[in-house]
Amino acid sequence: MPTLLDHTLDNSYAALPPAFYTRLMPTPLPAPYLVAVSGAAAQLIGLDAAQAASGLEVWIGNAVPQGAQPLAAVYSGHQFGVWAGQLGDGRAILLGDIATPEGPIELQWKGAGMTPYSRMGDGRAVLRSSIREFLCSEAMAALGIPTSRALALAGSDQGVMRETVETAAVVVRMAPSFVRFGSFEHWYYRKQPGELKILADYVISRFYPALQAHAAPYAALLQEVTERTARLMAQWQSVGFMHGVMNTDNMSILGLTLDYGPFGFMEAFDPGHICNHTDQHGRYSYANQPQIGHWNCYALAQALMPLIDDVPLAQAALDRYQPVFAAEIDRLLHAKLGLSQLPEYADADRALFDRMFDIMQANGVDFTLFFRSLSQLHRADQHADSAVRDLFIDRTACDHWAGLYRQRLQHESASDEARRLAMNRVNPKYVLRNYLAQVAIEKAQNKDFSEIERLLSVLRHPYDEQPEHAAYAALPPDWASHLEVSCSS
Repeated sequence: MPTLLDHTLDNSYAALPPAFYTRLMPTPLPAPYLVAVSGAAAQLIGLDAAQAASGLEVWIGNAVPQGAQPLAAVYSGHQFGVWAGQLGDGRAILLGDIATPEGPIELQWKGAGMTPYSRMGDGRAVLRSSIREFLCSEAMAALGIPTSRALALAGSDQGVMRETVETAAVVVRMAPSFVRFGSFEHWYYRKQPGELKILADYVISRFYPALQAHAAPYAALLQEVTERTARLMAQWQSVGFMHGVMNTDNMSILGLTLDYGPFGFMEAFDPGHICNHTDQHGRYSYANQPQIGHWNCYALAQALMPLIDDVPLAQAALDRYQPVFAAEIDRLLHAKLGLSQLPEYADADRALFDRMFDIMQANGVDFTLFFRSLSQLHRADQHADSAVRDLFIDRTACDHWAGLYRQRLQHESASDEARRLAMNRVNPKYVLRNYLAQVAIEKAQNKDFSEIERLLSVLRHPYDEQPEHAAYAALPPDWASHLEVSCSS
C-alpha cells in the first residue's frame, strides 16, 4: 500500500536563501501510536484514509519522505501588541510540499522537537492541545472558513513538562503556505530590504502570480492580504469563533486561520468574552477581533513600506479593510437571518441586528443554538417560537424582537420552508465546544481515541441535522463553565 514515503516531496521554501530557515531533522519519539487521521485532509494530497493511517512513522517524525528537506523558518512578530523580536518555528518543522490538482500543499510537523527558534521551549506539543488543534482545523474547514488543515495526529508516552507532566504528540498540519505577517516584519526590523524583497517576490510569484504584472505589485499584495484578512475576520465573527492569540506571527499571508492555540466558540453571548486565560487585558476578545485584524494589517504595511515606498498607496490598500469587512459581515448576517440584502431596508436591518445582539447579550443566549433555532420561526405563527424563546430569560424581550423580525420577513418572497433550509446551510448545528474537546481529551489520555473519531465525524457535517448526534449540539453542562484555555501547550 503506497504511503507518503512513496511520494517525492518538493520544498519551494528551501530554495530561498539560507537566512530564511535552518535545515534540521525532527527528533524521534519512542513507541509512537496513531491517535487520528483526517480522511478529508488526506484526500487533498492523494491519500485515502487507509494509506494515511499507515503513515505513523512519518506523522510522528521518525521517518522522512523523499525530498522533504525539513526546515524551521525564522520570523518575528508583535505579541499582544508589543514587538517581540525574533521568533520562528519553535516547535514546527516543514517537511516540504506535495503537488495536488489545486496547487502545492505544504506539510508541517508541529511538536517534532527543538529548533534554533525554540527559545526557552522544548519544541514539543502535548496531546491535550494537539487534539484541540486537530479537531478545530478540520471543523473550521467543514464550516467553510479558510484554514490550515490537520492531516494526522500521533502520540507518544514520552513526558513533556507544562503545568504538570503531560504526554507528547505531533500534529501534521497542511496549508499552501505557512508564511506569516511576522515573516515580513522580521526583515523590516532587521533593516534587510533585500531579503524582504526576496520574500515578497516569492509570495507573489507562488500565490498571487496575477500581481506580477501590476504597476505597484507590493501595494497590490498588501491590498489582497488586507481584503482576505477582513473577510476572514467577518467569517470568524459569524460563527462565534475566537482565535485567542492574534499576534502578527499567527496571521497568514494567505488569509487562513492559522495556529490553533487557546481558541473557543462563543456560547453564552458576550462580545467582551476572552477565550484565552493568558490574555488578561482582553486584547483578543470576540468584539476586538475585527479591529485587531486591521491593526495587524497596519503592521504588515509597515513591514512592506521599503518595497511600496509610497505612503498614500499603502494607506489606500489598508483603507480597503473596513468596507470589505462591513460588506462581508452584512452579507453573512443577512444570510444567517434568512434575509435578502434590500437597499431600502439597510438601516432597519442594521437596527434589527443590533437589537438582536443586545438581547442575546442581556440574556446570555447561546450563540450557535440561537441562530440554528431561529430558522424555525414562522412569519405568521408565534406558536413556533418555543425553540428560540426557551433560550431567553426575558421572554418579553424575545417576543418583541421576534415581532420585528416577522415584520421584516413579510418583505421576503421565499417561503418559510425555503428560508429554513437556507438558514440551516449557513448556521451550524455543531461546533467544537470546549467541553466536547475536553471529553475527547480525557478519553484519549487513557488511550481511548473513539471520541476523537466521533467528533471528527460529527463536525465534518456541521450543518446537517444528524439526529443521532443531537446531544453534541446541546447546551454545555455546568462543569464546562470552569474550563480555561491558555497559551500553555
